[in-house]
Amino acid sequence: MAGQFGIPPEGDKIGLMVAERLRQAKQDDGAKVTVDWRGEQKHLYVVSMPVDMLYFNPDTHRIRAQRTLDPVRNRVLEENPWSDEAQDYLAYLLRCKPSNLDQVDPDFEALMDELDDSGQRDPGIISPKGILVDGNTRCAALRELGIKDIRVGVLPSDTSRRDINEVELSLQLRRDKRRDYSYINRLIAIEDELAGGRQPEDVARDFNIKLATLKGDRWVYGLIRDAIDRSRTETGAQLRLIDFEEHQEKLRELRRDYAKLAETDPDGAERLKESRLAAVVLNYSKTTLRLMELDFYDRYLERQLPQELKPAVVDSVAIQIPGLPGVAVPGAAADVKTSQTLTDTLLKAKALSQVGDGLPPAELATADRILKNARESFDTATRMAGKDAQYQKRQVAVPERLTDAADYVSQCVAEFAEAKSKRALDEEAFDDALLELKASLVRLAKLAARAFDTPSDGVEWLLASTREKE
Repeated sequence: MAGQFGIPPEGDKIGLMVAERLRQAKQDDGAKVTVDWRGEQKHLYVVSMPVDMLYFNPDTHRIRAQRTLDPVRNRVLEENPWSDEAQDYLAYLLRCKPSNLDQVDPDFEALMDELDDSGQRDPGIISPKGILVDGNTRCAALRELGIKDIRVGVLPSDTSRRDINEVELSLQLRRDKRRDYSYINRLIAIEDELAGGRQPEDVARDFNIKLATLKGDRWVYGLIRDAIDRSRTETGAQLRLIDFEEHQEKLRELRRDYAKLAETDPDGAERLKESRLAAVVLNYSKTTLRLMELDFYDRYLERQLPQELKPAVVDSVAIQIPGLPGVAVPGAAADVKTSQTLTDTLLKAKALSQVGDGLPPAELATADRILKNARESFDTATRMAGKDAQYQKRQVAVPERLTDAADYVSQCVAEFAEAKSKRALDEEAFDDALLELKASLVRLAKLAARAFDTPSDGVEWLLASTREKE
């Protein structure tokens, strides 16, 4: 947000009305609402204000990522946030689905239904000059319903822009009945708090998350910002923050797998990251992404790629350290660079495909073809990886089942001794269970006899123990 914020054009007029209604509320000892205010709890009197007089907060984190989608209207919002055009843009964004501005958010529709059926239950919060601190979405819904007034608590007369943002954030993080920030806007809010000089430990506590979770979310946010930079084309097209809005769980799981692998194989972790980031661009499911391990590109994908998508073979290039002539560190391995090149191609194609009518038909067709061919290649590669994973799972499953059975038998030995000493053993049930175990072992032995020409010790024991005596 640009530096311009100040007092809304009708701020002084609103301030007079607010002051008059506050005097009446104090005289009547009216209702109050509690907020966190500069490190302590503050109880604010609640008044009723006309919804059409109040201003949406241009700094609200609720639509921080979405507002940039229309550069022209966003510029108006930055330069003149209290204008009708800017305020109409905020009202529009508040009702839209965070991941798709062409749709009304189902949560917004549910809020309208609740307000229509039951009225306003919880008061919002405003500054003394009429800026909505909490309740932006409720105000937008009330306006659409044609309801004239909204109940709001009023912040003190010395409220600053920073106070407005801190109160909004603290109320959001109470996690009561408020509409949650979207995933991306939550990441932005965390970064804004840290950029303001707050300690990670304090921010994590306020957001009710562990410090490790905060660090992981910051890694994901960095990955998203890097992907957006990598998607920028010569014509200026690029991906947007909201393009990653619905990939929260995929990206968090990617971060966990990356961090674990990076401890022993940094290059392998980079290859895994590139394969899964490409799959996010192609909108694969989380379960499909799990098939993409560090060797996915070399083992399954490379041979499926059409020539158009096969990156040129690149060599690892040493990176010079600025200010230290002659000092260099190894660059990314060649196989990492190759997978990065493919991901870059897909990021750019995705960015171009979303420009739509603003792109020459030939360029749009090329971008769509790249994405279509990539999807077909990834479909085949993931199908092969899935089959191998199932095969490996079956290979491991058989001995694991027997190991589990051995553990159960060992437990049974201890419980048998205890039951016998207490004379609590049901001998008939025990005998029936042994016969059931014998029948299962006989079936297993028959399969093993056909599978092994030269039985090892374990298989030989199984065959001998289940062989019927003559």
